[in-house]
Amino acid sequence: MIIQSKRVWIASQLMEAQLEVEAGRILAIHPYGTFPADTDYGNNRILPGFIDVHTHGAYGFDTNDAVPEGLREWMRRIPEEGVTSILPTTVTQMPDVLTKALTNVASVVREGYEGAQILGVHFEGPYLDMEYKGAQPPEAIAKPSVEQFQEYQKAADGLIRYITLAPEHDEGFALTRYCSGNGVVVSMGHSGATYEQALMGIANGATSMTHVYNGMSAYHHRKPGLVGAAFRVRDVYGEIICDGCHSHMGALNNYFQAKGRDYAIMITDSLCAKHCPPGGDYELGGHQIEIGEDGLARLAGTDTIAGSTLHMNQGLRILVEEAMVPFDAAVNSCTLNPARCLRVDDRKGKLAAGYDADLVVLDEKYEVIQTYCRGKAML
Repeated sequence: MIIQSKRVWIASQLMEAQLEVEAGRILAIHPYGTFPADTDYGNNRILPGFIDVHTHGAYGFDTNDAVPEGLREWMRRIPEEGVTSILPTTVTQMPDVLTKALTNVASVVREGYEGAQILGVHFEGPYLDMEYKGAQPPEAIAKPSVEQFQEYQKAADGLIRYITLAPEHDEGFALTRYCSGNGVVVSMGHSGATYEQALMGIANGATSMTHVYNGMSAYHHRKPGLVGAAFRVRDVYGEIICDGCHSHMGALNNYFQAKGRDYAIMITDSLCAKHCPPGGDYELGGHQIEIGEDGLARLAGTDTIAGSTLHMNQGLRILVEEAMVPFDAAVNSCTLNPARCLRVDDRKGKLAAGYDADLVVLDEKYEVIQTYCRGKAML
């Protein structure tokens, strides 16, 4: 298959090019017009497929639901917003619920599915701070335990690739070191860690931070905390929700200015209500949530934000057009940076020969025209 455009994202710039795709991979990249094209996208942009490392659900399904067909439908339909790779994300719950959720993901991966590729599981909680738990259910928050995590990883058939924890509660940083030493990305979040505790977490293997600004103490010039560490330690990754509601546009711009083009990671932190109409009754971690007209999810009857319904393509638009983040930094945040963080950048995150043919085609308004998951057109 040959597809081409006059604006293909190659080597951090848009250029005229032609992609030759075979067996799910990019076989070669040629100058525009070299061979007859099966599809010519004209001036529409061809970018690497988006990678969402923090998303709880969509289309009425939540990772914790442990429903195989719900997970399959999510993966099949999520390419409509340009997503080609994903980490289904759990939310803090009792051990039996989490075990079932992990077993379900492992079963679906083993038995097969279509669409966006499941790169692993993001295990958010239960090892969090009570004060900064956000919408996570307090009754299920637990002390970090290597032994318990090993049981969870066994249930997941080794698919937990990323864990959010509060480093100040990880005694001796035992779980941080264990995960880091066993191929699991450790992300610090839902935490009241001081700046110094954050640095110790990094020294013991943490390489990311979870939805910076949210679920952590506010930045203060005498108590910089996790936010200050995210600004200061520029070679540690940091997720950020780019819906313009979880964080002010100025804060988004400040974050990218501090982090640069290589370590910021756009996430949706989306809930099961994404791609569902506003209103309605939904749950997160067993607690009722409400979806407002602004697309934000809140714990029922409160102002506590419980997640988003952000679409990845719109997150890119918000970063570039409203937060005024440079285009290359914004694109990297949803493609190459998450691929590097997950150590899959040998096959994901950019358009190059030998890489997976994960592509998204966007028009001028950032609407998705087509998404290819390992070479297969999904729309």
